[in-house]
Amino acid sequence: MQNEQQPGNSTSAVRPGALWSWALYDWANSAFFTIILTFVFARYFSQSVVGDEVAGTEYWGNIVGISGVVVAIAAPVLGAVADRSGRRKPWLIGFTLLCVLACAMLWFVRPGMDDFWWAAIWVSLGILGAEFAFIFYNTMLPDLAAPEKLGRWSGWGWGLGYVGGVVCLVIALFGLVEAEPSFLGLDREAAEHVRATFVLVAVWYLVFAMPLFFLTPDRPASGLSAREALRAGLGQLRDSLAQARKYSHVLRFLVARMLYTDGLATVFTFGGVYAAGTFNMSQTEVLQFGIALNVTAGLGALVFAWVDDAIGGRNTIFLALIGLGASGTAILVVESALWFWVSGMTLGIFVGPLQAASRSHLARAAPEHLRNQMFGLFTFSGKATAFAGPLLVGSVTAATGSQRWGMSMVLVFFAIGFLLMLTVPDAGTGRKKSEGT
Repeated sequence: MQNEQQPGNSTSAVRPGALWSWALYDWANSAFFTIILTFVFARYFSQSVVGDEVAGTEYWGNIVGISGVVVAIAAPVLGAVADRSGRRKPWLIGFTLLCVLACAMLWFVRPGMDDFWWAAIWVSLGILGAEFAFIFYNTMLPDLAAPEKLGRWSGWGWGLGYVGGVVCLVIALFGLVEAEPSFLGLDREAAEHVRATFVLVAVWYLVFAMPLFFLTPDRPASGLSAREALRAGLGQLRDSLAQARKYSHVLRFLVARMLYTDGLATVFTFGGVYAAGTFNMSQTEVLQFGIALNVTAGLGALVFAWVDDAIGGRNTIFLALIGLGASGTAILVVESALWFWVSGMTLGIFVGPLQAASRSHLARAAPEHLRNQMFGLFTFSGKATAFAGPLLVGSVTAATGSQRWGMSMVLVFFAIGFLLMLTVPDAGTGRKKSEGT
């Protein structure tokens, strides 16, 4: 592996290949979230393993929810420990391999309740591996990209992630699930054509993560043992919480992100349900809509990457929230499926920039010595209240008997997040600092 980069050193010494290797990890990681958590395994688990859509959805929600709670609690601690241990790549590699192993082991989950706990355990481990790995992946960005280029690299990473997820999904669907007959001789009665997609994710994740493993530099080790780093990290986390007022600008941002991320998560959770119920879209049409939404989100992240560097992450977040609010309102009032598609694709354009700009803003705003810890809290803010959006949408839908009124609650999350962001100081674009050095 390359020589380790000293913290605080100029990022100008980092070669472009190292940065592209870093961005490619988003492409690798997204296959897990697209195929395992969203489109293929989630449905396979409910329909084939549990064999009952209602019970399967309940069990799946419990598995993902409990895993999310574990991630939310452990993420700040892991980040604090990593701040004290120095290196990020050993953590990232370890958690990546955990997720890769978990995906590969899902091949052995056969239809029927006999493998229920096998499925629950391995998909939970996969979630923990993917989520924890992403903490350390995020914290590497400020050490690799120049301050005035943080926005574009964050955007390019998110964009590659969306595109990579779609490409892997297309390969899985048309190369394995829908292939007739299967060119690999897979037994369709045993659902091997579906289970093979889980192995595809394992291979995809590992192969496209390898460039980061070998070509992207890391910080040097601090010299602390694992126990010493744990003790020091927990102490640092306690100190940071005790001095929360000192970092109030970061905490206000994390609360704002928590709210507008709840809105985003609810869009993806209920988008298909809303499309099917309000516009009578078939399952195939819903899948097509989901793929198209991911494509536009990726394109939006790629295009807005330059906007982020020009006006800063905070201002890009404002633009994205305005775009999401306007297009979200349109989705709620249109009557035809055509205009639903137009409004939905417009909404997708602003999804990627919101996520990418959130990462670049924190990369600029977080104190360097607490960066891992802050990105651990960043992960926490994306998980802590993830239940709130779906719960509120479900409650309002039940109370009003209208999906439109229920989905309107998403706009409330965007609006409150926008208002809280007004209290967050601008972290700049890094240009002045860069030009002065």
